[in-house]
Amino acid sequence: MIEEAYYYWGISATIYIVTCYIFSAVRWFHTCDKPKESHAYIWPDRKMQAITYLLATVLIPYALNPLDENAWLLWKCYFPVTYYFYCGMMLFCFFGSVKQWSQWKVVTWFVGAVVALTMIPLIINAWIPGCILHPSQWGGQFYQYIVIAISVLMIFYCAVAMWQVWRWMRQASDENYSNPEDFPNTYAHRVWLAPVVFTPFLWAGFITDSPTVMAWMNLALSIMNIILLITVIPAWRRADIIPGREEEDATVICDDTCDNVMDDRINKIAVFIDEYVNQQQAFLNPHLKIENVVNGCGYSRTYVSKTFQEYYGGFFNYVNGLRLAYYDQYAAAHPAITKEATAQASGFTSYQSYYKVRERMKDMKKSAPTS
Repeated sequence: MIEEAYYYWGISATIYIVTCYIFSAVRWFHTCDKPKESHAYIWPDRKMQAITYLLATVLIPYALNPLDENAWLLWKCYFPVTYYFYCGMMLFCFFGSVKQWSQWKVVTWFVGAVVALTMIPLIINAWIPGCILHPSQWGGQFYQYIVIAISVLMIFYCAVAMWQVWRWMRQASDENYSNPEDFPNTYAHRVWLAPVVFTPFLWAGFITDSPTVMAWMNLALSIMNIILLITVIPAWRRADIIPGREEEDATVICDDTCDNVMDDRINKIAVFIDEYVNQQQAFLNPHLKIENVVNGCGYSRTYVSKTFQEYYGGFFNYVNGLRLAYYDQYAAAHPAITKEATAQASGFTSYQSYYKVRERMKDMKKSAPTS
């Protein structure tokens, strides 16, 4: 019975490691022809994901000899310590590529160093003959308490990443972006809660201290690896970003004097918007956000948003209307230039992005009420 269990323990561990290798290889080598020139934009976390999944190599001693107690100690501690860090890091990297990744990069490096220092003794203990941390002795038992403490710290780090992505998703729904590929809102909704889904599988083996339970968890995590790979591969996941609603205006209750002041401010903002976005051609920046306008004019986002809505039909509509007009002018002046190059010169990230914005604008005009 023990030999049969031993056989299944090793097989399940091997399957998990193999799926990690498959994930890493596909993420590293798989690209689509059109976005090859924009790797950092389309796949900001591509290399990081590939390298991260290769780290499963440290678990090989358990796959080769599941009866080794030191290898088992490494295996059951690996998941609660590392997975929350991996998830948090990927969320910050992918979704923070157009937001605040640089702000969180230092924190992530520090947290990664903590994870590495926690795992190195366990890795040495499993790979090098000799008992450094025997699970049944006080050293190994005490170290498992350290593992629990670091895992809780990683949960907190991952929770912060999830909270940030949730905030970014809400901002995307407020038409914070002029380019419908800047923030992968649909994709974010699919993966931002992944750490919560992973949690039961990460702790089951550690809590029960049962290789049999962990064998089933290995198979579940292997399936999740494949599902996640299928989810993250398509470059077109950056489409369908911004929902079709305009930003809601804040309701301000005030008297006639206040109305006059507000009108004066809105008029000044409208002049600034025309000068900055149109005349200075800020719309050619493919990643132009409403915050850029807010920071430039010195008024609050409420006033800027209200001005866009009243004068220009909304931030997204105004900026992309200018881009579409510029595209037509540029194409007429440069007939030999490809559609892809024309779209990029007009403030779009690709011709596919141009086409989707154009069709969306057409649909909005058709659905607009006629007077």
